[in-house]
Amino acid sequence: MTIMLYILYIIAALILAVLIAYFVFPKTLYGWMKSLIRSRGGMRQKSIKVGDDVWAYLEGGSDNGVPVVLLHGFGGDKDNWSIYAPNITKHHRLIAPDLPGFGENDRSFDRDYDIHTQSRRVKAFIDAMGISKCHIGGNSMGGFIALQFAMDYPETTASLTLFNNAGVVGADKSELQIAAEKGENALALADVSDVDRLMAFVSHKPVRLPKNFRKLFFAEADAHREVLDKIFWQIVGAAIDKPLNDHLDKVAVPTLIIWGRHDRLIDVSCADVLNKGVRDSELVIFEETGHVPMIEKPKEVSAVHMAFLAKH
Repeated sequence: MTIMLYILYIIAALILAVLIAYFVFPKTLYGWMKSLIRSRGGMRQKSIKVGDDVWAYLEGGSDNGVPVVLLHGFGGDKDNWSIYAPNITKHHRLIAPDLPGFGENDRSFDRDYDIHTQSRRVKAFIDAMGISKCHIGGNSMGGFIALQFAMDYPETTASLTLFNNAGVVGADKSELQIAAEKGENALALADVSDVDRLMAFVSHKPVRLPKNFRKLFFAEADAHREVLDKIFWQIVGAAIDKPLNDHLDKVAVPTLIIWGRHDRLIDVSCADVLNKGVRDSELVIFEETGHVPMIEKPKEVSAVHMAFLAKH
């Protein structure tokens, strides 16, 4: 009985500590949670000097073989891949950087963040890491950059994996595309209540964030509102006005295309455009899935990804 009471006291103390952290130190609690998710996938935060900038990135897995480099989407950061990491790091070295304009990378307003510039910056990062060849992939904006990278640097690209990537237009317009053509940024946050709308927009079955975490999410976006709006229009403008539809035959590496059927940001019809335009490509569409399949269905998506990497 004494041992049982002791255990109950410990559990109660832990619950109390979490509650205090949530209400008094939510940012600290959120950081702990991120660290736990990273640890589960064997990911550790590191940094490296690339030109005049310092790039923060997550890295984990085996040093053997060709590494996998994954690029996050608009408004995201390196931790977009933490939930996805466990199955990849069992067999591969996984690297997930903060792209310029996001996370802990440089977020200056007076820089360009167009796709060609970002592709060159990713190449500089990979060179600084001492990597001569990598499997590259990305989600949304990161997929747009990865696609451009594969065209620009085929000698560095072992394979390409695209997760609901921007950069092409399909037969049907998405809600985000329709709004953008009206001059509206559907990803902008006006206030804290907008966070729930954004989560529902991005994910088919969104998880509702606790109120204090929603406040943190909004504060981060609000602090960088101007540069985020600039990047949005540079990326979306290029995707709509100068899509890569007619250049997909320049992709000369094995390509895996992963898409969520219920993506409201980039319509699933774009997946067919990519599959028909890219030689030696494979297409897998996940049902009941939105814009971030690697977060919504990490086990199922990583299984497909791992099978693809095993072949290449």
